[in-house]
Amino acid sequence: MVIFLTGLVAIILMRTLRKDYARYAKTEDDLESLERDLSEESGWKLVYGDVFRPPQQLTLLAACVGTGIQLALLCLFVIFFTIAGSFFEERGTILTAFIVCYALTSFVGGYVSGGFYARNDGRNWIRTMLATACLFPGVCFGIALLLNTIALCYHSLAAVPFGYIMLVICLWGFISFPLCLIGTVFGRNWSSIPNYPCRVKRIPSPVPDRKWYLKPFFISLIGGLLPFGSIFIEMYFVFTSFWNYKVYFVYGFMLLVMSILLIVTVCVTIVGTYFQLNAENYHWWWTPFGIASSTGFYVLLYAGCLGLTLMCGAVGYMGAAKFVRTIYRNVKCD
Repeated sequence: MVIFLTGLVAIILMRTLRKDYARYAKTEDDLESLERDLSEESGWKLVYGDVFRPPQQLTLLAACVGTGIQLALLCLFVIFFTIAGSFFEERGTILTAFIVCYALTSFVGGYVSGGFYARNDGRNWIRTMLATACLFPGVCFGIALLLNTIALCYHSLAAVPFGYIMLVICLWGFISFPLCLIGTVFGRNWSSIPNYPCRVKRIPSPVPDRKWYLKPFFISLIGGLLPFGSIFIEMYFVFTSFWNYKVYFVYGFMLLVMSILLIVTVCVTIVGTYFQLNAENYHWWWTPFGIASSTGFYVLLYAGCLGLTLMCGAVGYMGAAKFVRTIYRNVKCD
């Protein structure tokens, strides 16, 4: 499936787009035919003046992308440390490694979100920094606090002591939050130059009404099936060991499955973004994130995972953004 998707993306890049580029490479002697071709053009080339327009809900998208990239880096670190060491032998060591690595990688999340927000003419960077720092920890802490309260009411031994809760809060307040703040400052100062290949028009172009299967919601909903299918078997073993209180130790295979997941996610988001741009809908920013994060929706039906939603969404968006820059870089758009 990975080879099939990679080949499909290669066909789009090498065959479909090659014919489009050839029309823009005509000499001055073919001005009449060039004007005739341009007047008959349709698809992604017509939205070059709007494709890099800042997206809606810029703060939320920047926070989601930054947090997702941070979680992807966090998962790679923990898997590598587990393969190199023996974290899985003692109970709670992997969870501790996740918490500590998340705090230490907060700089990456702040840097990515701050740079993305600044490149799209964002003004209120403090709000973006707060959203990045509190999005994932706030949701996780809220769920954990609710479950811990229920455990205390039933006098369960699984309840977390108050001292450990305060330790996690201090770890976030004194390490994670400052690192996210520093990363946001570095990102908005060092990674704030847009470098878009096309200029943005002052007046937005109207988006034509397309068929229902070209709507961003439908594309996002269908696009998550392939990445979910690539990790379904591994999820069965992971959650079986989790719910049956067994030890999971095949982390080398998990690294392979995670690599396949990221490759499939990037390929699917590129194809989905191309379809949307070809439908002359330049509101593409949330579509690749929605396509990739819908994998988390199907996982939610299976077990529930917010981190996977953000991680896949961010990786898919980065791949689609690179694709959009690449195809518009070779188009003459004055």
